[in-house]
Amino acid sequence: MLLPGNRAARVWLGLVLVYLLFFFWYTSFGGPLTSEEISHFSRVVEQNVGDDPERTAVWKQFMETDTGDDFGMISVLDLKETPAPVQQIEPGESSEEVLARYTEPFFGQAIRSAAHPVLAGSAATSAIDIWGIEGATDWSEGAVVRWRSRRDFMQFLESMREDSSHSSIHDFKIAALEKTIAYPLDPWFHFGDPRIVLALGFAVIGLAVQAFSRRGR
Repeated sequence: MLLPGNRAARVWLGLVLVYLLFFFWYTSFGGPLTSEEISHFSRVVEQNVGDDPERTAVWKQFMETDTGDDFGMISVLDLKETPAPVQQIEPGESSEEVLARYTEPFFGQAIRSAAHPVLAGSAATSAIDIWGIEGATDWSEGAVVRWRSRRDFMQFLESMREDSSHSSIHDFKIAALEKTIAYPLDPWFHFGDPRIVLALGFAVIGLAVQAFSRRGR
């Protein structure tokens, strides 16, 4: 039995508290988007996509089908051989370097809402299986980004729009990409969920400390 003053008990208590803090930060408890929020963010979307009813309808469906849970955004990118000339791009910079000028500040902001890449990699070859779509044979890289909730995602897009510096970094994305496609995954699951990994890691640490404490008695 672990006494309150026992070293192992203090370690367990610290691990549990740290885990709970992380869990409540990393997990969404706000539920699905409300009708008022959907109306508000629909106006934000209209400002972003302009006069494009088809794209606006897709965004609205994305919000109306909100589950309130986290989701993954899968993106596939095809980089230009040479980035388009825009301001602040140095001669000789590759498309990968130019795209990094967009992704690094992007994720620097996104991590505050517990958003982060789950996996990312470069294409090993052209598309092995392709059916029902033209012009999608060649891709450069792909990634899946985890978002805490659709509310966080829409709030992030709104904040990025209001940030005057975002328009400049968005130019880097346009300059570097030949084509791209992105769509959300929900429901979804991955075994690398930090809530699972952290719980297992803390359990190992706690049990190890507990075992050493018993040996020292």
